[in-house]
Amino acid sequence: MLPAKNRLRTSKDFALTTKTGVRATSLSLVVYLKTNSITPTNTSDTNAPKIGLIVNKSVGGSVSRHRVSRQLRHLIAAHISNIPTGSKLVIRVLRLQPNYEVELNELMPKVLNKLPVGL
Repeated sequence: MLPAKNRLRTSKDFALTTKTGVRATSLSLVVYLKTNSITPTNTSDTNAPKIGLIVNKSVGGSVSRHRVSRQLRHLIAAHISNIPTGSKLVIRVLRLQPNYEVELNELMPKVLNKLPVGL
């Protein structure tokens, strides 16, 4: 489970991240990353990276979608330290896979490399 300080909660933040952030895609996942143009100087909870999940109904029923969400929250926890402070990250799941670890490990460096230099 993600700590409360790392949860993306508002639909406005989800929309902003998916529409204006950089994107990396694979067959089953799309990862969006939006950074602030101002680099925060402190590392308080308000500047912690925020992470949200979008799991489409094409993945399956409620039980399947929640299982996928739990799996991805566990996998993304290892990447939190690599995400720039104050950023928003959204992971969209397009289809059901037995394991998303390989795809997520490939997509995170791709999306981080697409960030403008200096962040």
